[in-house]
Amino acid sequence: MKSNTIVILVLLGLSFSCKNETTKTSNSKTNTETSTIKDTLIYPEEVHFKSLRQVTFGGDNAEAYWSFDDKQLVFQSNNTKWNVGCDQMFLMDANETFTDSIAPPMLSTGKGRTTCAYFLPDNKHIIYASTHLGDENCPNTPLRKNGKYIWPIYDSYDIFVADLEGNIVKQLTNEIGYDAEPTVSPKGDKIVFTSTRSGDLELYTMNIDGSDVKQITNELGYDGGAFFSPDGSKLIFRSSRPKTEKEIKDYKNLLAEGLVEPTEMELYICNADGSDLRQLTDLGNANWSPFFHPSGDKILFSSNFEAERGFPFNLYLIDIDGKNLKRVTHGETFDAFPVFSNDGKHLAFSSNRNNGGGRDTNLFIAEWQD
Repeated sequence: MKSNTIVILVLLGLSFSCKNETTKTSNSKTNTETSTIKDTLIYPEEVHFKSLRQVTFGGDNAEAYWSFDDKQLVFQSNNTKWNVGCDQMFLMDANETFTDSIAPPMLSTGKGRTTCAYFLPDNKHIIYASTHLGDENCPNTPLRKNGKYIWPIYDSYDIFVADLEGNIVKQLTNEIGYDAEPTVSPKGDKIVFTSTRSGDLELYTMNIDGSDVKQITNELGYDGGAFFSPDGSKLIFRSSRPKTEKEIKDYKNLLAEGLVEPTEMELYICNADGSDLRQLTDLGNANWSPFFHPSGDKILFSSNFEAERGFPFNLYLIDIDGKNLKRVTHGETFDAFPVFSNDGKHLAFSSNRNNGGGRDTNLFIAEWQD
């Protein structure tokens, strides 16, 4: 992966704001000044998109996750015009659109940096990770070390439960080190997350109330971005697996500084208890942000494995046995973070398309057709 790729990734705030209060003015209907263009946003080869609607217009917006009833989404944004200095969590109805001048309700505290919000089954609470207990200011975000692009792994991240008014009602993790990237099983019984509590970046599960924590992975490398299958029986996730002596040394040295280098990642799949772990892709470059197709038999993910210069990133489908790889999006920049609605009718994802050639990453919602 070339440097241009990592710049795009870092701009999205993938790792894992400031004290200013965000204006909580929502727009209940599509803004007429930025009416969504449904057809011209879809490239001719994108046959899985029946229609496509852009729902944010400015800043870096990513990781939009559906409520269990598919009526709302929670997402992270660093849009400075919404009075934040780094990623915070925002709420939107599924039919809303937001511009620079219209900010959605903010559900995080506005302090520290946040990542990976997800709805709980009651549709009245979310979980998310935040650094605000360590420092109320936005943490520094290093982009390079020794000429290589890196992601920060903040050891001040912990996982919290908040209501839809933005009030934190519970803290789920208290361990020293990185606890972040939580997602919830469609069955509504378990949370999977990434933690450094073992000394490495491993996957763990816990009950919805934070009890019964179990370690799922135990091989050296960064295991993260995990999601449950629709029936809750499996996990899909991204991982680096350093093999050579130099790779292992470099990985451990960076991790000791709270950093990882996300240049080579493949997808792995296992049962929800960690059994039957196997590598799903062997494509090279960065394969990540996987999400189960509603059938449970396929994975939709983002990759730059076909790119000679490190970009573009596009979405691909692959069967859970590693066969029938198929390209889904056909952009020239960046498509990632695909998330199906629970009824399987819509797909939310982040993209650089239609940004006027700038660096904004916006949210889009597609009507999905198989």
